[in-house]
Amino acid sequence: MELQFPNSTFLLASLALLLTACNRPDTTLDSPAPPITRAEVDLDRYLGKAIGKEVEEIPWIAHVRAFDLNQDGLMDAIGCEAKYDEVVWLRQDDKGQFEEILLASDMQAPVHAEVYDLDDDGDFDVLVSCMNIVFPNNDKIGALIALENDGHQNFRKRVLLEGVERVTDARAEDMDGDGDLDLVVGQFGYDQGEVRWMKKVGPWKYESQSLLHLSGLINVCVSDFNNDGHPDIAAQFSQQWEEIHLFENDGKGNFTDKIIWGSTNHDFSSSGMTEADLNQDGLPDLVFTNGDGFGPTLKPGPRPWHGIQWLENKGDGSFNYSRIGDLAGAYSPVVKDIDQDGDLDILSVSAFNDWENPKAESLVWFRNDGDRGFTKVTLAYEPIQLLTIDFADFDGDGVGEIVSGCFPSFPPYDRTSRFTIWKETANR
Repeated sequence: MELQFPNSTFLLASLALLLTACNRPDTTLDSPAPPITRAEVDLDRYLGKAIGKEVEEIPWIAHVRAFDLNQDGLMDAIGCEAKYDEVVWLRQDDKGQFEEILLASDMQAPVHAEVYDLDDDGDFDVLVSCMNIVFPNNDKIGALIALENDGHQNFRKRVLLEGVERVTDARAEDMDGDGDLDLVVGQFGYDQGEVRWMKKVGPWKYESQSLLHLSGLINVCVSDFNNDGHPDIAAQFSQQWEEIHLFENDGKGNFTDKIIWGSTNHDFSSSGMTEADLNQDGLPDLVFTNGDGFGPTLKPGPRPWHGIQWLENKGDGSFNYSRIGDLAGAYSPVVKDIDQDGDLDILSVSAFNDWENPKAESLVWFRNDGDRGFTKVTLAYEPIQLLTIDFADFDGDGVGEIVSGCFPSFPPYDRTSRFTIWKETANR
């Protein structure tokens, strides 16, 4: 089977990047620190095992999220299969085996899923962002869909938003202090995109307000970034913008937009962002990747400027930029204490690399020394073309495992796996 891709960027689940120059990036809002130089290879630290159904076709796993959906004390995972329009549940049994269960079909190319009790009934629902088509498209075909849990893990599909620019991310938070979970939605679009918040006004009813019309939105993060007691919104944009915006909230659902970071490289290739207190000073930081491998003129693959960045929160709505390290094709940053030494590390995967090279990195750990230094540790060379990961204690032994999803975007199509669980080996 051969996939044909247009000459444009591949973001999240093969999203589009529309632009020009391929120069070394230059941060415009702060001075970048030099990348780390320390590097190790530790292929024996984790043992990977494929989980879920065996499918012969090339998978498009756009997102995976670790969550105990049925609250039985065993960690599960939720996956988005963008090719087959499915949201699946990787349910773990008491023997550590995973059964793949279809939660919903006809999901219009789901690319992101988060889990919340959206209707406040004591069980957990799934909030799904849907692009409808993962390749460049200007039509208003995006949707936001909730999978409502009846308490017995049977799910009813509720369309909360449709007929909009392609949706890539959504989060639930009480944005106006009234006690209800509102929604923050990111729409990638193509030539048009949008950041919106949806105020909850009744059971499964929302009123939308647009915060910014701008294309190429990848991820939104919600936290009190300016330390005023109200949740704010951070939004990462690709395309010609290559910016991160902060929408400061007055506590009543009124927002002030400002750019907190930007690159002069129009091919910077922004690819993902997460919120975490990386330095554990009590303030939420932003960790983000640039690793998209499709450009207007070059063969799909790595770029010398791909890697991991840190925006350190200063507590007043301003941030200091630091380069953590290089990683070709970097996607899906996850911040956790991987080695249980008390500081927070960073995991990332490579979606775009020189896969003809058997030692091209696929899964990488940036180990924190607790003093603002990081060592890049290569954990695996395959499966290749990983797009998404998460980290949680799946077996209940107090040590976390990694779950990953594969989205092959261009040849070669070997050495792939839909879902993989990575467990630390016994000698650790």
